Amino acid sequence: MSALALSVLLSFVSAVAYAGGAIVQEQVAVSSPGAQQYAPLRRPGWWAAVALNGLGGLLHVVALAYGPLSLVQPLGALTIVFALPMAALFVGRKAGATAWRGAIMATVGLAGLLSLVGASDAQSLDTAQRVAAALGTAGAVVALMIAARAVHRHPAVRSILLATASGVAFGMSSVFTKTVAVDWTGGVTAADLPSLAVIGVLATAGMLLSQASYRGAGLAAPLATLTVVNPVVAAAVGITMFGETFRYGTTGTALALSCGVVAAGGLILLTTERLAREHQEARVAEASVPEPASEVVPAEADGQPATDPAERLLAALELSEDVRVPAPVPAPGGAPDDADSAPVPLVSYAPFYGGPYVPVAVVDRHRVRIKS
Repeated sequence: MSALALSVLLSFVSAVAYAGGAIVQEQVAVSSPGAQQYAPLRRPGWWAAVALNGLGGLLHVVALAYGPLSLVQPLGALTIVFALPMAALFVGRKAGATAWRGAIMATVGLAGLLSLVGASDAQSLDTAQRVAAALGTAGAVVALMIAARAVHRHPAVRSILLATASGVAFGMSSVFTKTVAVDWTGGVTAADLPSLAVIGVLATAGMLLSQASYRGAGLAAPLATLTVVNPVVAAAVGITMFGETFRYGTTGTALALSCGVVAAGGLILLTTERLAREHQEARVAEASVPEPASEVVPAEADGQPATDPAERLLAALELSEDVRVPAPVPAPGGAPDDADSAPVPLVSYAPFYGGPYVPVAVVDRHRVRIKS
């Protein structure tokens, strides 16, 4: 097998490994609580995703050793194309026609853009450039994280912002990796230790941000954003700081800008497709919520509902209009003490003050004396 064919094969396997890692990350994000959205360290699936991403990165580096950058780098954009059918096959997550169009547009635009970036002589960055690049990257990542937190009620927008931050971190990690690789040709020195530390921090931040970007936003939109932003940031830094240029002069520059527009259009399609799906899911959820049962309110005699709680209570009581109580009274004419009380009519007490009144029996203190 020739070196070129081996490079192409390794690039394909690397893209498949990256796609598998993204699928596992998305599944872990769906099943993890909100407190573990960045680093679910206790989930074995998350460590499997880390291993798959590490394998993809290692194969990509080996492919670059056997093949030209203009071929290997565009093939890395196939990650999103592999991820959609793999997600439908292994986890049953099917993508719609809009998602497929957006993914293909993003891949074609990115591949065309990277294929137009010309090679240049290997050169490194001085200390001031490294400090400026590290501080600028940190500021951009923090700003994107703050913006994502501000729009937490819109999962799709939040996901795109976090995926963009992850792509910036990974892209600048590649820039510092290239810088250290150039320095190693002349021997490793203590001055390279800060750059190695920056590489470790950016790679870790990119992994954590990519994990958080999959929460509540599906697979296609955050993966496509990460796949596009990562090499675009690296290419932009290479053009501005490493002296790289586009091929074919002005024509190549115009074609590169056109490819960038195509890739951006694909990302917009993926984002709008996810927003439309979120809106539809919200409408279905609202329609499935049962309406609260209306409270039965007793009606008054005239048919109007009784709003006063006391009136409701009285309406539920079944009492007669008159409450009659026998009251013992002294017999007329001075009857003896043991004589029976004279029968009198029962006294009627009508309800008043909103409730039935029942009198309390009162003992008569006046006794009738019998005179001989």
